[in-house]
Amino acid sequence: MSMLTPPGMGGKYRITGDKYPRMRRRRRGRLGVALVASVAALGLVGWGTLQLIDLFTGGGEKASAAGPKADCATKVSPSADTKRPALPKPGTITVNVYNATPRSGLAKSTADELKKRGFKIGDVGNASKEFDKKVKGTGILLGPPSALNSSLPVLATQLAGAEKRADARKGTDVDLILGTAFKDLTSKADADKALGVLANPSPAPASSKKSC
Repeated sequence: MSMLTPPGMGGKYRITGDKYPRMRRRRRGRLGVALVASVAALGLVGWGTLQLIDLFTGGGEKASAAGPKADCATKVSPSADTKRPALPKPGTITVNVYNATPRSGLAKSTADELKKRGFKIGDVGNASKEFDKKVKGTGILLGPPSALNSSLPVLATQLAGAEKRADARKGTDVDLILGTAFKDLTSKADADKALGVLANPSPAPASSKKSC
């Protein structure tokens, strides 16, 4: 009987031999730490792989496009006034002067003054029934559609407040129909100043655009 056998115990409870079972310590704590470290390592590897994919597939370009554009070149668009076609000179405009008021001689005196200011004079007389005594303002400037942005603005510098209209006429002549409120043409000094502004308008502020 072995010395390790308690007194009174024998048979199947008897311990024999000189080797004894060893008690193994559980290492769950170490296994948990190793598992967390493995997951973290895999995450870093995956993140690095995604970065490489973005680099070679253009992801870097998208990121830079979304970022600040500090190095973009600034383009200045020219003012619309620089593209405006040249306006005709008074000497190239033929003006027909018609009187739609009850006052006599008004058309002739106005035509004479316009001639002194360099305009060509065509017909002079009373207005047609369509306009006679029906023009309430200072006057109406009438011409073909092409004159709305050419001859009529030039003629309008001579009579403030005149209404500009277009009709279906042929040719380039324009009409000045004097209305009830007409007193006199704009003073020559003011008319010349208006002509200068019309020919050389102040340039509008240029708009800036950035492009990359």
